[in-house]
Amino acid sequence: MRAEAGTGDPAPGGRVRSLALASWACAVVAATAAGCAGPSPASPPAPTPLGPAARFRGPVTQGHIVEPASPTPVDLSAHGYVEQEFFASGVASAFRPEGPLGSDGKWSVRPVSPQPFKTRLVVRRPADPRRFNGTVLVEWLNVSGGLEASPDFSYLADQILRGGYAYVGVSAQALGVEGGPGILGVGPGGGAGLKAQEPRRYGTLHHPGDRYSYDIYAQVANGLWVSRQPAVLGPLRPKRVVAVGESQSGFYLTTFADAVQPVRHSFDAFFIHSRGGSAAPLEAGSILSARAVPAARIRDDLDVPVFVFETETDVGPLLDYGSARQPDTDRFRAWEVAGTAHADAYLVGSVAGQLGCKWSINQGPEHYVAVAALDALQRWLTEGRSPPRATPIELSSTSPPRVARDRLGNALGGVRTPAVDVPVATLSGEAPPGASPLCSLFGQTVPFSPETLRHLYGSRAAYLAAYRRDLDRTIRAGFLLGADRRSLLDEAERVSF
Repeated sequence: MRAEAGTGDPAPGGRVRSLALASWACAVVAATAAGCAGPSPASPPAPTPLGPAARFRGPVTQGHIVEPASPTPVDLSAHGYVEQEFFASGVASAFRPEGPLGSDGKWSVRPVSPQPFKTRLVVRRPADPRRFNGTVLVEWLNVSGGLEASPDFSYLADQILRGGYAYVGVSAQALGVEGGPGILGVGPGGGAGLKAQEPRRYGTLHHPGDRYSYDIYAQVANGLWVSRQPAVLGPLRPKRVVAVGESQSGFYLTTFADAVQPVRHSFDAFFIHSRGGSAAPLEAGSILSARAVPAARIRDDLDVPVFVFETETDVGPLLDYGSARQPDTDRFRAWEVAGTAHADAYLVGSVAGQLGCKWSINQGPEHYVAVAALDALQRWLTEGRSPPRATPIELSSTSPPRVARDRLGNALGGVRTPAVDVPVATLSGEAPPGASPLCSLFGQTVPFSPETLRHLYGSRAAYLAAYRRDLDRTIRAGFLLGADRRSLLDEAERVSF
């Protein structure tokens, strides 16, 4: 990571990592002598080189792209963005533990059993290089539903596009390439991987298995730093590369941060969204298997920032993030957001009904708080300003973990927004009893009756006044963005008394 002008280098590992990669790239890529001159006699010894970088090919044009699934499509060109697809290949290693995998996350591993791989990248970037803010978000694409999806691009798109981020979605897991059932069964994707969906385009891809996913993901990140053709980011040159992943991908990023980041030093920060209490296994196996590591915290000796973003569903008994809670530090921040669910109406949309969820799923403010979290992480990296601290969601019991609720049914504690402090509905991360495993992730919304609204606020005008006061308080606290104020007010003004 390079320091921004006048801001210093807030992440100590960033400069070491950049220097190491520069040294490694010179040796491997055979760059020009002028660009890779040896150190002067006064220079410190070169850092230990980083691991290998993937080789890229593209942009791919044959056949048709299979877009990562998203019920909330975005018109990229209307926002001045271009999308291209590339293939990434190389030889990846699995990682074998050396010693126990303790709950403190301080795991020691070594690379073993190298295997060739070839996977795909979906790249979205500003067409005008002057709009690029220097940060590349690398999403570990999610395969829980039996197909590849990009939930964090969906949740963060507003801020990605208006903030000038570059985005790379990585087909990191074998299911996305080779096909197979998701962790909740075959799911809506039918279990067909890229190769089966569009063999003309993806027929040459090869994934050796999920134990290699970690190194594949690391090698893609390393490759973004290496200046060579084809330029995956076009004319853009990254200053920061950030790991991003939601749900199952968040479990894998937890393991990556604890086991692989200290070995590969591939990322300048982590945005881990909706992980549970356990970490994904290093060896082959589902995050639901006995190989998963329970109550796994993020190791506290990383030299890069880690931002963990959790919903009510994640904290509760279904995913039990509460067992892995840890205190905030100058390198770790966690937000638990009241009134939110693991997946919600913003992400899932009308698809919920098609999946058999026959009630109003959670309509909470997760996407609004998520973009504020991304903005806070960016400021953490570029200005050295830590994100605001938030109290955890309160629990009424810990075994099993149950969210404590007020008299209206909304959660106590956590990141507070007008949705729960000036409520017009009960917003819960818990689905009704009898929900299927998939629908149980979507929570529920129970609107208040007009009589309850009049009892709480007296009139629509009084409600809107209270909403505006709380909204402005939340924006000042840093948990919502001023850029979203108008959209949030529009939603409040649609409430009928």
